[in-house]
Amino acid sequence: MTQSSALFETTIKSLPFLHRGKVRDIYTVGNDKLLIVQTDRLSAFDVILPTAVPGKGKILTALSRFWFRKLAHILPNHLTGIAPESVVVESEREQVRDRAFVIQRLKPLPIEAIVRGYVAGSGWKDYQQTGAICGIPLPHGLKLAEKLPGGAIFTPSTKAPAGAHDENIALTEVERQLGKALTEKVSAKAIQLYSEAADYALQRGIIIADTKFEFGLDDAGELHLIDEVLTPDSSRFWPADQYRVGQDPPSFDKQFVRDWLEKQDWNKKAPAPELPDDILRQTMEKYQKALRLLTL
Repeated sequence: MTQSSALFETTIKSLPFLHRGKVRDIYTVGNDKLLIVQTDRLSAFDVILPTAVPGKGKILTALSRFWFRKLAHILPNHLTGIAPESVVVESEREQVRDRAFVIQRLKPLPIEAIVRGYVAGSGWKDYQQTGAICGIPLPHGLKLAEKLPGGAIFTPSTKAPAGAHDENIALTEVERQLGKALTEKVSAKAIQLYSEAADYALQRGIIIADTKFEFGLDDAGELHLIDEVLTPDSSRFWPADQYRVGQDPPSFDKQFVRDWLEKQDWNKKAPAPELPDDILRQTMEKYQKALRLLTL
């Protein structure tokens, strides 16, 4: 697959355009539904990279569909089951085939629900400086990549627009925005979703170190799981057979790209550098392997 086969941006004219995010293009379908298209764009440090990953959107779609079904007993989700090809004209169907969902139009919560099961990434930096992650005190002496001894923790963040950076926020701030009851439900459901998925993934050779969920409310105020779920874009996936406490494990996710970018002379603002062919190829292989291990 080459850059020419990648879908960087959709050009759908048969539906009203609503929003273009870091990865997804969104269109309205009637008054109560949306078409969400997973493009092949890749973002890192909240900046969209100029290099797309061919087929990435289809992998995200397949993985999200798998997890939405597997975790539906915990929480309803926004999928409608309507075929994306049925809501666009024939000439646009290739843009949505295997990479889109028709979803209920819900009210998204204004936070990202991050769940961490291991000390890694920004959580490791936070712990080294403060002995806590997002203000949650942790035992002294934890090592890099160590599993959190007290179980997974809920560490919410802001939901930044493209080009801006998400910021960790305290639980009290979430309670101020959502109310105490909804905050408690979001926290409990996020940890339950993560824990069940992590147990399953471990049986398939993948450690899910952390992940990001997003939630929305319907008109009746019922909580739904939305956006994408447990993909290499929204999670830190480690190969279980290469995991060692005290070492930063290799990953199946875009941490590989972040690590390469950290070594470049780049200020983490747009425009980002182009990805070399070998980095792009290895990124594609990691996404494909994660899909294969988890779903086949």
